[in-house]
Amino acid sequence: MQYKAILFDMDGTLVPMDNDTFVKGYFKELAKKLSPLGIAPDALIAAVWAGTKAMVKNDGTKKNIEVFWDTFAKATGKDVTEYRAMSDAFYVNEFMAARAYTMENPLACEAIRLAHMATDKVVCASNPLFPLTGQQTRMGWVGLRASDFDLITSYESDSFCKPNPKYYLSLCERLGAAPEECLLIGNDEEEDMHAASSVGMDCYLVTDCVIRREQCPWNGKAGTFAEMVEFLRGLSE
Repeated sequence: MQYKAILFDMDGTLVPMDNDTFVKGYFKELAKKLSPLGIAPDALIAAVWAGTKAMVKNDGTKKNIEVFWDTFAKATGKDVTEYRAMSDAFYVNEFMAARAYTMENPLACEAIRLAHMATDKVVCASNPLFPLTGQQTRMGWVGLRASDFDLITSYESDSFCKPNPKYYLSLCERLGAAPEECLLIGNDEEEDMHAASSVGMDCYLVTDCVIRREQCPWNGKAGTFAEMVEFLRGLSE
């Protein structure tokens, strides 16, 4: 099949990781950066979680960045101006330390190269809970750059999050492609497979760091990252 766009999830797909291990390590590094501004680490992490949950529930009326910082401000009672500036600096600098909580993926660049050969648009469809700088930092851990993608979702650009199917529909609108003309490659049965297939996208489940969901098991295309690369090679020939 000829796709107009191929979309890649990042955490657990392009960047192998155990999600719980990564989140704990990432929050540890973030707390080091932001807590000195006047919020105890536990309270800071609770506020970040509150902002994250609010983004997941975003109904599209605001960008995720606005939803996050509005919620963070309410949770902490703080003027968030300085926190936003320090957060921006964190994702450019200290966030690099969170690489220790992920794994190598020597096939990531090959997957993106083959995807470009097989389709018009290649997208980093990472859940837009992070700023663009955070997305770029994480893809750098497996040798990828922003220029490798035609579109990267982030909390500045998006107003929906996974597993909301509207996240995928909004991507299709920006790409000028129907859902049926897109392939999503991800590792989460609910956030990737179920949500994307529910709007008509074709999907491939990468099983190396798979996240299973009893309520929506996936029975479609699936395989290891290496097997997925061979699938892409077949599309590009």
